[in-house]
Amino acid sequence: MRFLRYTAGGTTSLGILEGETIAEISGDLFGQWQRTGRHHTLAAVKLEVPLIPPTFYAAGLNYVKHVKEAAEKRGEEPKFPPQADIGYRAVNALSAHDTDVVIPADAPDQVQYEGELVVIIGKTARNVSEADALSYVFGYTIGNDVSERTWQRGDRTFFRAKNTDTWKPMGPWIETDLDLDAAMTVVRVNGKETIRFPTNEMLYSIQTFIARTSQYCTLVPGDVLWMGTDGTSPNLQHNDVVEIDITGLGTLRNRFVRAGM
Repeated sequence: MRFLRYTAGGTTSLGILEGETIAEISGDLFGQWQRTGRHHTLAAVKLEVPLIPPTFYAAGLNYVKHVKEAAEKRGEEPKFPPQADIGYRAVNALSAHDTDVVIPADAPDQVQYEGELVVIIGKTARNVSEADALSYVFGYTIGNDVSERTWQRGDRTFFRAKNTDTWKPMGPWIETDLDLDAAMTVVRVNGKETIRFPTNEMLYSIQTFIARTSQYCTLVPGDVLWMGTDGTSPNLQHNDVVEIDITGLGTLRNRFVRAGM
């Protein structure tokens, strides 16, 4: 099932996507909800971020090629994390499918994409086992962890490098039924494929991240966990359009624009 948030006629609502038709629902996405009987065509609405998470978690260095290529650029031997490495991103940075990612006028030129699988938690999780971890997942969507590498090297907290407004596109919707082993992540810039990798070939699995995080931090419905990326990105320029496709989830598309241009 595909759930989404959308705006039509100035009102933002929840809905279920059925083909090209949205069936509006009301209630709690993670509890009781019901159909309202109202419908819209997908083309007639503005898609919003699928949900605003209470907490925004992010996996660090979770694909082999990404670690190796980043180390090569620095002239270093690759160092793989000895355990699941968990960080945070800022909710203020979230932006929707088909909206612009705004590059501040003073940002250096190493603005890059990171195409990621996003996991949405569906019920409260504390001290869960890896064996049970996937039962706490509500669904999945797509994220673009936009990063500026010069700032990332210089800012101790990554506050600009990762969390500038609009730098975390997420969407277009939440899919509750995904075959992880069959999923492929493909990124295109201006229509040209730049990277392709099996989505589930992670250093540490979704189960590992959920179990480890829940040892210390209680996960609640609506929390998101971005699972990292593979490979490296070109430096993105004004008016570049990035599309991230994950098998079974659809495509997240955003244009990059530099402020003042």
